[in-house]
Amino acid sequence: MLDTTSARDGSGAASELVIDLGAVRRNYLSLQERLGKTECAAAVKADAYGTGADKVAPALFEAGCRTFFVATVDEAIAVRKILPDCRIAVLNGLLAGTEQVFPEHDLIPVINDLEQIARIREMCVSADRALPAMLHIDTGMNRLGLSPSDMDRVARDPDVLTGPDWLYAISHLASGDDPDNPENAAQLARFAEQRGRLKRPMQASLANSAGIFLGPDYHLDLARPGFALYGGRVEDGKPSPMEPVVRLRARILQVRTVRAGDSVGYGGTYTVTEDARIATVAVGYADGYLRCLSGKGVACIGDRRLPVVGRVSMDMLAVDVSQVDPTEVHPGGYIELLGPHYTVNDAADDAGTIGYEILTALGHRYTRRYIEAASGES
Repeated sequence: MLDTTSARDGSGAASELVIDLGAVRRNYLSLQERLGKTECAAAVKADAYGTGADKVAPALFEAGCRTFFVATVDEAIAVRKILPDCRIAVLNGLLAGTEQVFPEHDLIPVINDLEQIARIREMCVSADRALPAMLHIDTGMNRLGLSPSDMDRVARDPDVLTGPDWLYAISHLASGDDPDNPENAAQLARFAEQRGRLKRPMQASLANSAGIFLGPDYHLDLARPGFALYGGRVEDGKPSPMEPVVRLRARILQVRTVRAGDSVGYGGTYTVTEDARIATVAVGYADGYLRCLSGKGVACIGDRRLPVVGRVSMDMLAVDVSQVDPTEVHPGGYIELLGPHYTVNDAADDAGTIGYEILTALGHRYTRRYIEAASGES
C-alpha cells in the first residue's frame, strides 16, 4: 500500500502521480490474449492518455507491441525518437505542409479524404517508391474518414488508390462501449461492404478498446486499444476488467477543526453540521482535478473512503477526515485521490463525465513516479 501517512522523501512535491508500468504491460498482454492471432496495437496519443508516452510506449514495446497510433505529427516524432523500430500511424492524417515529415521520420499517415489521397500519391511519385499509408473509411462516426460519396469515387475509379503501400483500411466504432447498441453491427457491416469496393487487398482494423470485447467478428487483422491499456472501462456503467494504472496522492497542507455551523471553501457551499476535522489537500483544478468533483469526489486513506467537501479551488481541496485517527492525518502526509479504491472510472461517474477526461486532464505539476508493481500489489 502507498504510504499515506508520512512524507519522508524530501522532494518537497505537493502531489505525486504514480504510474504502474507493470500494469500497463499486463493490460496489453491481456488484450493480446483476448485477440488471439489478431495483432494488438496501442494508442499512445495525448501523451499516452496523460500517463507519459516517453515511459509507457517503451513499456508497451517490451510487452510485444509493434504498432502505435498517435493523433498528431508532433506526437509521432516524439515516439519515434524513443522507438526507432516500430510502426507509428498518425490519425489526424496527411495535412498540407507535413509531406516531408512522414518519410523523414518513417511515419504512416492515416488518410482521411480524397485530397489526402492525392497528396500521398504525389509523395510516392516524388520519392519514387510506395510509401506506407492507412485508409480511413467513415462508417458512422461522421468525424474523420472517407465519406460514402468519397467511396463512390474510389469504387468508380480504383486507380485513385494507385501508388501508396496501403497497410490497412480502418474505421472507428461510435458505440463500442454499449455492446447492445445495434449500430455496432451496422458499422461492422458497412465496413465490410466498403472494403469490398476497394478492388485491392488491404488488411482491416475496426476495434478500439471496447470493440475488442464485442467479440472475434470485430477483431479483424489489427485492434487499436487505448483507454483499456490505462485501466479504463470497456463497457459503459460496468467495472473495468483491466488493472488500474494510475494513483494520485497529494500532501495534506493543514488539518483543522471546523465547528458545527461553519462553512468550508469558496461560496460557503458546504456547511459542517457537527464539529469536524477538515484536511486541506494540495491538489486543485489547476492540477486537472475537475472542479465538478466539488462535494462529490472521494479521497482514501488505506481502504477508507473520505468525502471531498466544499468547492475544489485552483490549488487545493478539502477532505473530511473526522472518521480517521488523528495520528494518521497530519500536515506533510499523503492522502490518495485516485487509486484502486477510487478509480479513474469512479471519479468519472461522480463528475458526470468519462474516464478519458479524468485521465488526460491530469496536469504536469505532479511529481511523476513510475513503478513496476507485480499483479495484485497496491
